[in-house]
This record gives sequence, C-alpha cells and structure tokens, in this order.
Amino acid sequence: MLKFGVFCGSAPGNHAIYQQRTQALIRYLVGKNAGIVYGGGKVGLMGLVADTALACGGRVTGVIPKHLVDKELAHPTLTELVITEDMHERKAKMAALSDVFIALPGGAGTLEEIIEQWTWAQLGLHHKACILFNVNGYYDGFIDFVARTVRDGFMKQDYLDMLIVSDRPEAVLDKALSYQPPKNKWDK
Repeated sequence: MLKFGVFCGSAPGNHAIYQQRTQALIRYLVGKNAGIVYGGGKVGLMGLVADTALACGGRVTGVIPKHLVDKELAHPTLTELVITEDMHERKAKMAALSDVFIALPGGAGTLEEIIEQWTWAQLGLHHKACILFNVNGYYDGFIDFVARTVRDGFMKQDYLDMLIVSDRPEAVLDKALSYQPPKNKWDK
C-alpha cells in the first residue's frame, strides 16, 4: 500500500471547490488502496481528508503534537493516532511513514511542510515524489516564483521539474507511481 503524506490547511478555504476536489482526490487514492498519513486534526481540509478516507474504508494515520491534542483538535476516529512532543517530531514522523508527499491548498504551514520535503528530495535525503495538488490554480503564483528562482540562477531546472503539479487525482497517482528522482544536488 502506497502511503500519501498529505499536507493541507486547518481551515476549509473560502471556495467549495477546495473541499470538493479534496474529497475527489482522497476518494480516488483510497479507491486505489492508498493509505493516508496527515496532521491528525479534525478541522478544515485536514478533517475533511480524514473523514473522506475513513468513509471510504481507508487507513488513516494522524500525526499530531501534544499541544494540539491538549486543545482538543485531534481527530477522534482515526485508524491510528501518533502523538508527538512537538512540530519537528511530527514532521519527521510523517516523513518516515509516507511514501509520497502531496500538498493540498493550505497556508504557511502547508507550504513549509512540502518545501521541506522537496528540499530533502533535492539533497538526496529521500527519493519520494513531492506533489502540489493545484486546485483552482491555487499554487500558480508559487510555481511562478519558483520558476523565477531557476531563471535567476538560484536553482537548477531539474529541481523544479521534480516537483509534480496537477489538479487531477488520476495524474497524481500515475505520476507518483512513475516518479524517478534526478541525481541529488551534490552528486557530480
């Protein structure tokens, strides 16, 4: 079973398309026997990811720091809930449990999580696909920014190319399964 590490917002977003496409993606992945690893919350897109996967009979592992459990934000009916001491441990545990990383719409935390995994992939610390689920063009501005880093000589095109961008669930899974990482940043 391929396990998708899902990074997404603790808010639902202002447009129904974010919830609709999140549900479509999760239904598709679970229907293809993928497992879900996510931040363990019951609110926003995070809660929707878990609720949708569980309703489809999927396996859902939540990873949440103790301070968020203490605020009663943990999802109550997950397949497994891992409680960590802090956010750093949470990200490390999610990374260890996941085979693929995907960012759905979200805020600064979502961006930080996917960028960290993408950076680790560039450095050869793992060989897992990093995907932006680009619902409603949500990540277009970010992709433009990253393309500028290539144009201005701060990143190689190979590292931009390794970031998978799609708004179609089928393409997300196909590209995750066929992903081949480039040579890592420091190999000659």
